[in-house]
Parts: sequence; C-alpha cells; structure tokens
Amino acid sequence: MRFMLIVKATTDSEAGAMPSQELIDAMQKYNEELVKAGVLLAADGLQPSSNAIRISYPEPGGKPKMMDGPFTEAKELIAGYTLIEVKSREEAIEWALRMPDPHGFGQGEIELRQVFETEDLMENPETLAKETALRKQVKEQKKA
Repeated sequence: MRFMLIVKATTDSEAGAMPSQELIDAMQKYNEELVKAGVLLAADGLQPSSNAIRISYPEPGGKPKMMDGPFTEAKELIAGYTLIEVKSREEAIEWALRMPDPHGFGQGEIELRQVFETEDLMENPETLAKETALRKQVKEQKKA
C-alpha cells in the first residue's frame, strides 16, 4: 500500500522562507529512518506557488485555462510530500506521526492519503495490461 504524506503550505513557506538547519537535520534523520525501514519511495519540498502554474478545465471538453501563481489560501496549498510504501494504513499513520513539524514553528500540517493502485482503478484487463506495461517502461527508462 502506498501513502502520500502531504505537507501543507504556510505563509512562511509561500513567502519562500527556507527551513532552519535544525529542521533540515530533523527531516534528514526522519528520511534516513524511512530508508532503513525500506518504505521511502520519494520525498521532496515544493517551491512557493509564486513559481507555479495552475491549469484548470472550466468547461467540459473545453480548452484548459492557465493561471500563474501565486495563489491565495496558503493552507490549501502543498509545500512538500513524502511517498511511502507500507503494509497497512496503521503503519502509514505511525510513520506520519513520527514526521517532525514540517515547518518548525508549530504551524505544520500533514495530510495522509492512500494512493490508488492501478488495479483499484481499472477493471478492463486490456487497459490494465497497457498501464502495467507503461509503468514498466518508465522504470526501465529510469535505470538507463
């Protein structure tokens, strides 16, 4: 089971404030524990929404609409994520509870969401086989 720990943005992260060395050290230690346990798939921080582009689809079948950041409501934005693969929802919760306050000022908020597996979304065997082949190709490209 894969889970994403979504770190919510704050006014500081949206202002581009860099984390303290203490917080970087704490996050590095946490990531090392995830690696040692063999559950870490990815972990990254995101730049502020002032560097972002939002693409929306306001009309069914219509052309996409682009909007440059920054975007308002910091609490609705994402500042970073950690992707883990664990055996159960309970294990994912345990790891999420161990994550240091991601902003270091008592403002941190983490949302834990389970990732859909391909089999959860696709019932058609032909579509599932195509998706499986595509994901295999992506893995092979990364190795090259």
